Amino acid sequence: MSFHLILFLLFGAVSVGGAINLLAQRHPINSALSLIAVMAALAGDYLLLGAEFVAAVQLIVYAGAIMVLFVFVIMLLNAGVEEETKGSRVAILVGVPGMLIGGVLVAWVVLRRSGTEAVPIGAMPGHPIDIAQLLFHDFLLPFEVTSILILIAIMGAVVLASKPESAAGKVE
Repeated sequence: MSFHLILFLLFGAVSVGGAINLLAQRHPINSALSLIAVMAALAGDYLLLGAEFVAAVQLIVYAGAIMVLFVFVIMLLNAGVEEETKGSRVAILVGVPGMLIGGVLVAWVVLRRSGTEAVPIGAMPGHPIDIAQLLFHDFLLPFEVTSILILIAIMGAVVLASKPESAAGKVE
């Protein structure tokens, strides 16, 4: 086994472990920290695949800015420990078989369609100039709409977190 393959598998294991921990945590802040670990491990995998720009964007934008936004909203909502509830019967009866079928389907597609031939450096698209052209010219409208949706989500979290004033407490 080569060193790159060992690192790739290690980062993949950290990603899967962090994702499982994200779902298993009962406190939202711990889940957010697990998500940061997943994003950092994915950035490591991107580095090993030769996608340095994507790795940098993964760390700066997702593990940095978006996670700060998530933690800000979690703290603004003052979310405590999640209540323990019994699972829904429909979720168990539909979700578990659906998850198994989806997992088998993804594994089948990956094993069937994954090529093992080497790709020369520069043969794949992904130069930063090309990405910038796509992001800030061809897909400018979806990029801006996404930023507006994030702003609306923050404003919604602020409105939901604010305590309504009681009518009896107002002084006229």
